[in-house]
Formats: sequence, C-alpha cells, structure tokens
Amino acid sequence: MTASNEQVRVPEPDRPNIVLVVVDDLGWRDLGCFGSTFYETPHIDALAASGTRFTHSYAAAPVCSPTRASLLTGKYPARVGVTNWIGGHAIGALRDVPYFHGLPQDEYALARALRAGGYRTWHVGKWHLGGGRHLPEHHGFDLNVGGSASGSPVSYYAPYGIGALEDAPDGEFLTDRLTDVAVDLVRSSDDAPFLLNLWHYAVHTPIEAPAHLVEKYRHKAETLGLPTHGPDAVEAGEHMPARHLRSERVRRRRIQSDPTYAAMLETLDGAVGRLVTALRDVGKLDDTLIVFTSDNGGLSTAEGSPTCNAPLSEGKGWMADGGTRVPTIVSWPGRVPAGARSDLPFTSPDFYPTLLAAAGLTQLPEQHVDGVNLWPAWQGAPLDRGPIFWHYPHYSNQGGAPSAAVRDGRWKLVRHFGIEHDELFDVVADVSESHDVSGRRRDVVARLSVTLDSWLADVGALIPRRTTPPPDTFDRPQ
Repeated sequence: MTASNEQVRVPEPDRPNIVLVVVDDLGWRDLGCFGSTFYETPHIDALAASGTRFTHSYAAAPVCSPTRASLLTGKYPARVGVTNWIGGHAIGALRDVPYFHGLPQDEYALARALRAGGYRTWHVGKWHLGGGRHLPEHHGFDLNVGGSASGSPVSYYAPYGIGALEDAPDGEFLTDRLTDVAVDLVRSSDDAPFLLNLWHYAVHTPIEAPAHLVEKYRHKAETLGLPTHGPDAVEAGEHMPARHLRSERVRRRRIQSDPTYAAMLETLDGAVGRLVTALRDVGKLDDTLIVFTSDNGGLSTAEGSPTCNAPLSEGKGWMADGGTRVPTIVSWPGRVPAGARSDLPFTSPDFYPTLLAAAGLTQLPEQHVDGVNLWPAWQGAPLDRGPIFWHYPHYSNQGGAPSAAVRDGRWKLVRHFGIEHDELFDVVADVSESHDVSGRRRDVVARLSVTLDSWLADVGALIPRRTTPPPDTFDRPQ
C-alpha cells in the first residue's frame, strides 16, 4: 500500500481510543451474557450491557493464526496465505497444503493505517503470526509486549516461557501480567488517541487457574449436580481423521462444568473489569470504542475438552458453527446502542474497515478487499453484509477435516474436501446444524455451490488432494 501518508483525519476530539480485546479459544456460549449458566463473567456482562452483543459474529477460521491475520489485514485467510495455525501440519486421507508461517510483510496492517491517522499503537499479549520481521513492531505497532511466534505459554504462572515477556516473579499469573501492562498504558496515556491491541493468551491451553477459584467452581458443580469428568461430562466419539492422531478419539464435552476452565474465565473477566475501571478513572471511557471478541470457537472436542458450545455443534478446529461463531461485544457510550442485541452475520476481516470508519479515517479498499464497513450497523442501522466465507484446507488437532463453507442469510453450505457431497443447513432454524437439507433444497445448494466455487477461485484457495499411498495402507487404529 502507498496510502500511509494520505490518511484523512477528523478532528482529534472526535476520534475514539480503540481497545481491541481478542480472547483465545473463547466459545460462543462461554459468557453469562451469551447464555452460560455455569461460568461467571459479571464484568464482561456489564460491558455487554453498556453496548451491543453480536450473536452471529464469526471468526474467519476455526483456529487462531488465520483469524488474527484476517483481522489485521481485512482479508480472508486464503487471500493472505495464512490458513492454518502457524506451526500446524497434518495429513490424513488428504494431503496438507502449504501456507505462510508469518503475516506477510507487504500487508498494510490495521495498526499501520491507524498510526498514519495519528494513533498511538500498542500490542499486548499473544501474536502467533510469525517471529523476526513478522512481529508486531514490523506491522505498525509502536510497542509490543508479549507478542511472539509462540501460540501459548508453557505455563500461566511465571516463568511463562514466552520470549517477548521480561522475567517476572515466580508464580505471577499471565492474564494479570498482561492486564497490568494494559492498565499502565491507559493510565499514562496523553491526549493522542490510541489503539490498544490486547490479545490475551487465555483461555487457551494449558488450562490453569488459581486454586481457590478452582475450588469455588468444583463446589458449584457439586452443588448443581453437574459431572465434571467421566462419560456423563465428556463423551468418546469417532477416531481422529488426522494420521498422527488416529489412535485417539474425538472427546466431546456435553456440558459446561470444568472447574479449572471456569476459574480461568473468572480471571479473564476480572481483567476486563480492571481495564474498564482504568479507562473510567482517567476519564477516557466515554471516548473509547471497546471491541471484545474471540479468534475461534471454544475447545470442546480434544486436548481435555474444557468447554461445551451447545447448542452449537462441535468447536475449535471444526467448520461447524461451534468452531467459528464467537461472542462479540462492541461498546462506545453514546455511539453504540446500549443493552442491544444484533443478529447481523459478519466476520473478522470486517473489523479493519469498520474501525477505520469509527476513527473517522478514509477507507483503504485496496487493502481490506474482503472486509465490509459495519460502522452503520454497529450504530444500530440495518445492513445486509452479504455472504461470509471460510476455507480451512487442513486437519485440525481437534477432529476437524479440510473443508470450506459459505453462509448467506439463513443458509450455510459446507463442503468437505474429498467427499462428493455438499451439506446445507438452515443455521437460523437449526442452530446445531443437525439436519442436512441439501436433498430438499437443491436450488439453494446449486446457488451457493456456484457462489463458493467463484470465491475459492477469486482468493486463490489451495485445495487439498488425495494422499499417496492411499489411506487404506496406513496403520489402522485398533
């Protein structure tokens, strides 16, 4: 891009501070304000009450790095070339396809555009979009605390095993540490508008939390009669389709009852409360646009299966809505309707043009080619965003297989690569995607198949092919 010096600014008092909170692996129903009856999230619920809940908000991929890349570029992951979590690789009946292992340096990232418009730009927390020349400081951020090539800490208790964080006292909790940094930045900020990119490592594995909070939720589960483990809590299913995991089974959590995960969520909720309090204390809350979202659905089918996304189907790593639909909250007093709910479907590439519009900066359509400016809708106006697409040509660690999808209105077409059949779901009437209606609505299948084919060609999507030798010659699980 060459437009970095051509940004048109509105008068500074009208430009909001922007706080973009991205939680890792937070499920669609993991918050009280989104329907959880076991987890306790009063501070995030209060944030939702001050703004608008978007109940049909989607991540651009069912895993982290592609969604993060889409958010910063305004492009779908397939167009950026980051289609898998960086470091991931697997084969099964299909081969894997190549992808970029870092956010390409020629992308004019959101932070660059905002910095050109007069913003201070700070990144705090997880990055997982490559190291070296791919780090936040090379994509428009003035400050980077905690952002590295790492996708998760060794432990949430110091030492964390994250190279981008300075040494901390043993036993310090990572979510608290990142919040301390964010609060200090807010309290020391001057009158210049800022972008605070606060990307928590929580609630990604390892699932860890303070012992007293774990005990609180263990007692709560016992009081409510909820099983926390065993077949009544986690159900064993089919074998994993990825070759390196074929001896393991998909393990689906049936209810929200994991005490440690609940405790981890409470620490995250407290962190959000502290940040909002800091903004209020320095008189900046009314001048701040807060966006709260997740990079993919909740982890519900593997790696301990700590949460449940029901009534949505499946979770992280899957093309079902449990893997891609995420809780999104937008708050800006006086500008975004308070206590509102919107069922507008949208996706993470839309954040780029929308935040530019909210900041009063010119759109950069040559960069955010896939994103749609939602700012009118965020202020309560009706908007038809148009179709939403996904392309995940990889086997996940959670049981998902290579697939693509399109949602247009109430209809969602899912294409599983290597299978000669496109599924069709009415995700409004059938939120759990339990009933494939492709046989009864061939007209919709035909229309959306053409739409998906055209989009896959437009973004240059790489389609996985059959493996050699064929999967029948692989060692079969017993």
